[in-house]
Amino acid sequence: MKAGKSAKIIELRPPLRCAEPIPLNVELEEDDHDWAKRCELWANRARKAGGRRAARERPRQPLVLSGHGVTLRIENGALTIRNGFTHYPQKQETYRFFKGELSIPERIVMLDGSGSISFDVLSWLAEQDVSLIRIDWRGEVICVASRSGYSANPYRVQWQRDTRADERKRMEFAIAKITQKIENSIATLEKSVRRNEAWNKAVEMAYSTLTKLDAKQPQSIIELRALEANAAAAYFRAWKGTPIKWRGISRRPIPDSWKEIGQRTSLFHRAGNRNASHPVNAILNYVYTVLQSEIQINAIAEGYDPTIGIMHEPNAGSAAFVFDLMEPHRPLVDRATLEFIKGHVFDPADFVIRSDGVCRLNPEMARHITSVVAGHAP
Repeated sequence: MKAGKSAKIIELRPPLRCAEPIPLNVELEEDDHDWAKRCELWANRARKAGGRRAARERPRQPLVLSGHGVTLRIENGALTIRNGFTHYPQKQETYRFFKGELSIPERIVMLDGSGSISFDVLSWLAEQDVSLIRIDWRGEVICVASRSGYSANPYRVQWQRDTRADERKRMEFAIAKITQKIENSIATLEKSVRRNEAWNKAVEMAYSTLTKLDAKQPQSIIELRALEANAAAAYFRAWKGTPIKWRGISRRPIPDSWKEIGQRTSLFHRAGNRNASHPVNAILNYVYTVLQSEIQINAIAEGYDPTIGIMHEPNAGSAAFVFDLMEPHRPLVDRATLEFIKGHVFDPADFVIRSDGVCRLNPEMARHITSVVAGHAP
């Protein structure tokens, strides 16, 4: 459908801090200048995060969009994308892809923001094998428009059902996944976490857990999850106290708890870890969501039913099988997150504290993190 003709539009809900472009005659406040500087800094880093690819290979990094006024439409057979506004002054980014081009990304990720997309775009993306992922400001997957849709392989779905129904097979599957997770956790501790008493206890707990798993000590999924939870608690305690580098905090103070990595559990217990009160937890929410979307796309493409969990209990509409498959990969993206945190000097303008105390990321920084972490997802 060409531009100008009537098209059905799907509206994306607006963000809490992606303002309309500010008129030129409006004088910006000091905080707005800081916000604009950090947005531009992270936007430049996001553009460089794609890296190189082989001459005959499509880019592995997703195209990440954010901000107010994102539009995806088909113009003369080509997909035209205009990225949103996150700060002022800002030149709106425009991308144009023609059918069959190697420059077409395999995935497009929309981080919060607002805008519109036509049904013609969804058809174009499906035809060109492009997945569209929508992530909200909490770091939750809102929807995944997979390149393959959902056409289940009956044999693989039956395998999921049979494995879940057979307690022995279910335990074998779950123990294998948690074993891989603990092994990868040890690697992350050794490569990315500083050594101290908490580190020693975490490594000791991890090896002790591996010994119990190898001996098939847990007799039920509940026992297995309790064993894994204790190891995970020790693992995240080893992160605590890792310093976070900041600039500009004498002029714009930050909470003392933000000066180092704290506990993984959110202060907002009823909402779990989704409503993060600490920058690192807010980053991890995005990181895990990117991982979830990547695995969900692959699982659906291979014909599995994402809702039939083997280790995780299915809830209404939850991707329980995806959570099963995520377990071994979590420490790998943890490592990428830790290296990102240790390798950057942050500014108070990189984060926003909402009125309820919840911490949100600068949208351009979220774009950069998504691009970096996507390279570590399977």
